[in-house]
Amino acid sequence: MTQRALQEPTLLVLTALADEPRHGYAIAREVETISGGRVKLRTGTLYGALERLLQQGWIEVHQEEIVDSRLRRTYTLTAPGRTALAAEAEQMAATAREATRRLSSFGKAATA
Repeated sequence: MTQRALQEPTLLVLTALADEPRHGYAIAREVETISGGRVKLRTGTLYGALERLLQQGWIEVHQEEIVDSRLRRTYTLTAPGRTALAAEAEQMAATAREATRRLSSFGKAATA
């Protein structure tokens, strides 16, 4: 059974957490950076994605602290989350290789 492709916001959130734990605002900024400014997660979208990922066991709360009288949670990727992200990255890389191969052969056929 193959894993269903991840939705882009989910993929970007997991990618943002792949190298270090981050709190919500830092995740949103990292997603914007990773996407080259193309994706700006709204608060509801971000925290909805975080809640789903927590329920799936792909992320966990790394730390909770009070900052300016507000609770700040820092999230981290779990082993299953890392596995899911790695599988998705490999599938995307395979698709990109195939697209490149087909585009290259099309260009050769068109110029021949």
